[in-house]
Amino acid sequence: MKTATLPSLRVEPELRDAAERVLGDGETLSSFIEGAVRESIERRRARAEFIARGLASREDAKRTGVYIAADAVLGELAGKLAQRRAALAGKGAGKVRR
Repeated sequence: MKTATLPSLRVEPELRDAAERVLGDGETLSSFIEGAVRESIERRRARAEFIARGLASREDAKRTGVYIAADAVLGELAGKLAQRRAALAGKGAGKVRR
C-alpha cells in the first residue's frame, strides 16, 4: 500500500516550540503529529458511536415506553466504580493500571 501525506501546516512559532518541548526520547515532530491525528480520529469515532447508541436507546425507550431512572443508573455506576477501586487498592496501594 502506498503512503499518503497530510497537508502542510503553518503554525505560530510558539506552538511548534511547545510541541518540540514535549517530544519523547527518539520521537520526531512528524510522529507526534501523526499520533495526535490518530488519537483525534479515534476520539471522534468513539464520540459518534456513543451518540448513535444514545439516540438508539432513546428511540427504543420511546417505542417501548420502558425508561430507567437516572438515579438507578448512577447508583449502578457508582457501585461498579467502588468495586473497581477496591480491587485496585487490594493489588497495591497507589498502583493504577491503564
